[in-house]
Amino acid sequence: MPDDKRVRIAQRIARELPDNSLVNLGIGMPTMVADYLPKDRTILLHSENGFIGLGPSPEKGKEDLDTVNAGGKPVTMIPGGCYFDSAMSFSIIRGGHLDVTVLGALEVDEEGNLANYMIPGKMVPGMGGAMDLVVGAKKVIISMEHVSKNGASKILPKCTLPLTARKEVDLIVTDMAVIRVTPQGLVLEEVAEDTTVEEVVKKTAARLTLAPKIGKF
Repeated sequence: MPDDKRVRIAQRIARELPDNSLVNLGIGMPTMVADYLPKDRTILLHSENGFIGLGPSPEKGKEDLDTVNAGGKPVTMIPGGCYFDSAMSFSIIRGGHLDVTVLGALEVDEEGNLANYMIPGKMVPGMGGAMDLVVGAKKVIISMEHVSKNGASKILPKCTLPLTARKEVDLIVTDMAVIRVTPQGLVLEEVAEDTTVEEVVKKTAARLTLAPKIGKF
């Protein structure tokens, strides 16, 4: 997926984060959200390897290899940021103190089920703290490509891969659409500037309900 589409996803998710919130960003694409946080909001970023107060990505050549996120990528710290051990970090997660977590996904379905850690017979990155995060955070946002490398929809009527969690996803942001998970199913709320509602529906295997007014992002 071209970088500009990844940037679009990260920018859209950043707009979703509320003021005065504590947010965990998963490894990979979700970490890009840190570079686009709204300047008029106070948002503290948590990392399960033991930080609160992650900042934007470091400038090239100024990376500190002793300060890395849960994916092992160099990060910066904002003034007032703090370090702690894994026991404290997971107490924050499991104790329900995270307002939002942003994670990648292999599949998401109509009930808000999430599969993001295993493809039988293939090597994929481990789940890390994903199981704890999706249960512990008040809101779960999924950041992912809309279709697989083979063009298959990653938003399905029912997940086919082993589940990470059941009915925990609240919002799905892809390179094509913003889709909210509701008790009545998936609601298409926005489509990307370079696509159409019809194309999103065509490339989504799950049933979509159209919001009364569909925005662009």
